[in-house]
Amino acid sequence: MSRESKMDGRSRVEGSRLAGRRPSLGRRLAGFLGSWESLIFLLFLLVVSANSLISPIFLDPANLFDATLNFTEKAIIAMPMIFVIILGDIDISVASIIALCSLFIGMAAANGVSTPLLIAIGLGVGLLAGLFNGFLITKFDLPAIAVTLGTMSLYRGIPNAVLGDQAYTKFPADFGFLGQGYAIANIVPLELLVFLVIAVVAAVVLNFTIAGRYSYAIGNNKTAAKFSGVPVARVRMAAFAATGLCSGISAILLTSRIGSTNPNIAMGWELEVITMVVLGGVAITGGKGNVLGVIIAAFLLGFMRFGLAVVNVQGAIMNIITGALLVVAILLPKAIEAARHRPMREKSL
Repeated sequence: MSRESKMDGRSRVEGSRLAGRRPSLGRRLAGFLGSWESLIFLLFLLVVSANSLISPIFLDPANLFDATLNFTEKAIIAMPMIFVIILGDIDISVASIIALCSLFIGMAAANGVSTPLLIAIGLGVGLLAGLFNGFLITKFDLPAIAVTLGTMSLYRGIPNAVLGDQAYTKFPADFGFLGQGYAIANIVPLELLVFLVIAVVAAVVLNFTIAGRYSYAIGNNKTAAKFSGVPVARVRMAAFAATGLCSGISAILLTSRIGSTNPNIAMGWELEVITMVVLGGVAITGGKGNVLGVIIAAFLLGFMRFGLAVVNVQGAIMNIITGALLVVAILLPKAIEAARHRPMREKSL
């Protein structure tokens, strides 16, 4: 064996040794702290710490579980909204779909319909509303924001026209358990369990199915995905249908929890749902995001609003804070990415 080949062999062995070494603790810590999910998780810990100082009984398990009632209905809608935004679309009609579903649930309950049929009505109306959104967007190649802006007014206008300043308050006795019931030692809200099941389903679909891979491909380049054989229209239609269906689930739970139907139910929720998704790391431009980040963001926003309510902060101020978080969640990733690429541009110069 020649001297050159021996040196080359030694260099390969040394290179493999270097490659096999683990990164230093500092680098691993920097990598962890640099991820978006870890940053919002640290914010979540800060919010929990602040709430525990504001209310000494906040960390009581029963209080912690009850605090989740502030956001689980919104978080349920956020799960399919992940797919919608990853696809490069958006749905701002979700709160109005809740109002529409709640209207039909209330009308049916007033006419003596049983709880199983009320559930079916809520799910069916939500699914149809979502399918209608998807049909208009995919069939006529219309911008999602324009379509859902129109259906937001349509779906909200129907309850306003039917109810005016009235409300439905007559529901079957067992219907109230859906939004007010508890499980597991009688401290875990049923709504939280429903949310967790939907979150697991969303994570599995996004990470382990071809539908999830299609969603990322469409969000990154819709035209290229279409020419690669991806069924773009069907995937987008399914995402809007799922959003409508989950809006129907939220409508059932919310109507059950508050025990009434009125035209202003869930007013403004679309902003909070979209904020959860974007704050959770889903790129508003599409093609990027995961379920874990959105789950953390849901708990972060929910507990933050709970803490603000404890100190009697007005709802308008909460909306300002939520809107500011949405703007920061959109701008901060861009700023971080620009800062990372600046040294590379300077070196190239």
